[in-house]
Amino acid sequence: MDLQDSCVIRFARQEDLEAVVALCGEHAAYEKASWSREGKLEGLGAALFADPAKATCLVAEVGKDIVGYATYTKEFSTWWACDFVYLDCLYIREEYRGAAIGRRMMEIVRHEAIALGCSVVKWHTPVWNSRAAKFYEGLGATGEEKLRFLWQLR
Repeated sequence: MDLQDSCVIRFARQEDLEAVVALCGEHAAYEKASWSREGKLEGLGAALFADPAKATCLVAEVGKDIVGYATYTKEFSTWWACDFVYLDCLYIREEYRGAAIGRRMMEIVRHEAIALGCSVVKWHTPVWNSRAAKFYEGLGATGEEKLRFLWQLR
């Protein structure tokens, strides 16, 4: 059985939180971003499993291992004048890339966006991540030139 057939993509469950937080750490390291595990288990759990949930998380599971995740939220765009899905994170462990797992996760996000009544899905990737840019362009997505800013409040 090949990897593509053995990978299950599903919505995250409470018992997946440890694995998702570990993947968040790997994702931050990959993007050369500062990151601390402190408070992540509690914060992510509260966001994903609140009623209503603040965010949705998909996981990619191979055997008993969570090897990737995608998180997204429903937002509103003033410029587009419509609701949209914002894909906050998509991360697949290096050894599982190239097996269409990311493509399958993105298709699920697309279908979820349509089910939520959204006409746009937005996300970003670091400028230096040409592999991700090529992947997203291969899905038919187009890039926008913008600088991203933030205020770190805590």
